[in-house]
Amino acid sequence: MKKYLLFLFTLVIMSCSKDDFSEQSIESKIVVEGWIEEGDYAQVLLSSSIPVTDVIDSTNVLNHVIRSAKITISDGQTSEVLRVKNDKNRVPPFVYYGTTLKGEAGKEYSLKIEYLSRVIEAVTTIPKTVAIKSAEYVKKNATDTTGYVFVKFDDPLEDKNYYQVATKIDAEEPIFVPAFYGNLDDKNFTSANVSIQVNRGILLFPKTKFTPYFADGDLIYVKLRTQNKDTLDFWNSWQNEIVNSKNPIYPSNTSLKSNIKGGLGIWAGYGQSTLIVKTPPKK
Repeated sequence: MKKYLLFLFTLVIMSCSKDDFSEQSIESKIVVEGWIEEGDYAQVLLSSSIPVTDVIDSTNVLNHVIRSAKITISDGQTSEVLRVKNDKNRVPPFVYYGTTLKGEAGKEYSLKIEYLSRVIEAVTTIPKTVAIKSAEYVKKNATDTTGYVFVKFDDPLEDKNYYQVATKIDAEEPIFVPAFYGNLDDKNFTSANVSIQVNRGILLFPKTKFTPYFADGDLIYVKLRTQNKDTLDFWNSWQNEIVNSKNPIYPSNTSLKSNIKGGLGIWAGYGQSTLIVKTPPKK
């Protein structure tokens, strides 16, 4: 059964306005969605940009996936060339992945992509993890069959932190999806004891109509990520595109932030803490 593509991937692919089309048609952009989390290996999705006049569907997205690039990551001491694997639970089903370098908090990781005559580079660091204290499924009324997740954690006063909350529904979503309005700057917290409502994030090509809440019967993985300022800026600009254009398929302008030199997208390092939330059985 085919699953979904993280919405960000295709949104960034199409992050060109009609005013830019003449330039985009001459040479496509390389689009990167890459990350390395504390305690896990790097993953990278790679594509070429899609012209604004093209039809956007899973088949066309697949046609723009890049499967023959050389991707190298390094922590300054050890380097690793990522491999490509076929993951049938994703659209597109091709992911570059690492097996040697596991993410460590405080370390810097460089990314180098070599494809045809192009070289794309980026650097990120992994911030210290902040642990989730609790995650709870809450319904407005006891008779409701849907609800939201509320997450609690303590923001360290001695550190400057930027956060992202992401969720994954077991057997329905293959990857963690950033929650809508789930990117947080601790300058906006009124207390070190943080409690927030988690709104379900947006996916492309879902099996059912998108809703911002969770439902009875869901087994929900909730992840609190610590991230860097450039990653926060990227995700906030992505979110603004959705809010302003009110169209999850075609963004309104080219304001997406990026830390990719020679391309578009994001190379992110994350600290991470994950809890599982069980909801009542579906009636």
